[in-house]
Amino acid sequence: MTNPTQRAAHAAAGAQLPRMAAMPTVAQLCQSILARHQDTISVRKSNIALPRLQRILETAIDLSNKGGFQAMSLRDLSRETGMSAGGLYAYFDSKTTLLKMILAEVADLVQRVLSSPPEDVTRDPVTHLRWMIDTHLRMTEALLPWFTFAFMEAKNFPPAERRMAIDSEMLTESYFSAVVLRGVESGVFRPDTSPLLPALIKPLLQEWYVKRAKYRRRGITLDSYSAEVQQVVLRACLPEAGLGLQGLARPPLGEGRA
Repeated sequence: MTNPTQRAAHAAAGAQLPRMAAMPTVAQLCQSILARHQDTISVRKSNIALPRLQRILETAIDLSNKGGFQAMSLRDLSRETGMSAGGLYAYFDSKTTLLKMILAEVADLVQRVLSSPPEDVTRDPVTHLRWMIDTHLRMTEALLPWFTFAFMEAKNFPPAERRMAIDSEMLTESYFSAVVLRGVESGVFRPDTSPLLPALIKPLLQEWYVKRAKYRRRGITLDSYSAEVQQVVLRACLPEAGLGLQGLARPPLGEGRA
């Protein structure tokens, strides 16, 4: 028989999750980058600077995701954007600066989103943990090329930029760690919950955007993947984990499930 705390945890595991009203868009990210880098971007008229910056960033990410950031040349970027080299240098002075623009914005986005859950979410560690998993997945789905770039290129970054990528990953892990710790201390999660659980959640989230094609071939939707990850994580920390999880919506995983 479960105690009241355990029953509350199981009820939260089956409850409908609140979602963000709208995920950030590429245009909003570019607007934030424009504001953040006013000291290096010489074009002052935002109605001109913003669409051009968005064209540069989207093209750079697309070229990098196809052939690698290091292999992408300014000549490639100039050709694909239809902008001259001088026009490009009005927005960044080097490829490293362009890289920092993208990395800093992705890291800041994750921090802004995960650190601002709805108030009713934070009252319960189970709901909070589920919300963070689901929200992170939906955020990366909405901005798939940006997160793919940040992950796939990390091993090739210069040392300072590689450090930025590592710090961003550790920050994400710290948000999960805080919720898991709160759940353990409040008795909602098992006292023997592995301290490695937050570190193990991150690869499950990255799997969705790094190996997106694999799940598309299997007919697995974002909703079903999110529900499965929530199941896996909750079974690792809830008391009597097999109870109460049946209420957690699990859309069909599609054909060809491995």
